[in-house]
Amino acid sequence: MKRSTIDLWVGIFVVLGVAALIFLAMKVGNLAGSKLQDPYPLSAEFDNIGGLKVRAPIKSAGVVVGRIESIELNPETFRALVKMRVDSRFSFPRDTFATINTSGLLGEQYIGLEPGADDQVLKPGEKMKKTQSAVVLEKLISQFMFSKAEEGPAKK
Repeated sequence: MKRSTIDLWVGIFVVLGVAALIFLAMKVGNLAGSKLQDPYPLSAEFDNIGGLKVRAPIKSAGVVVGRIESIELNPETFRALVKMRVDSRFSFPRDTFATINTSGLLGEQYIGLEPGADDQVLKPGEKMKKTQSAVVLEKLISQFMFSKAEEGPAKK
């Protein structure tokens, strides 16, 4: 009887471990349910979206206010067109600034909304005019290296 009790506890421990791994995988992959109430569509165009992914959060002041619905290339402007769903509890001014930011150790990218001061608000389906693309680390490093190379050898 002692052996079966130990087997039971080991089984419970394994089931709890698998459940914890599934929970963490859903959190990291942004697959957990979102609490958006009656979301409305917005869009924005960026020169470079970096590693931004569908279902990534949209945050304002650190609070999740929406999710990214789709990402596609605009064939006319050759810019990334990001379509978003924003919670209807939040209405943003027309001069809201959309930036692509990175957070956390895993480098999760998200869209940050910085509200402006316009009296009129963005209507459902409207495109944000003010955007800032993702900062690509490789591009910054190459610019630094080329600027150092142009300066020439260091003088002693």
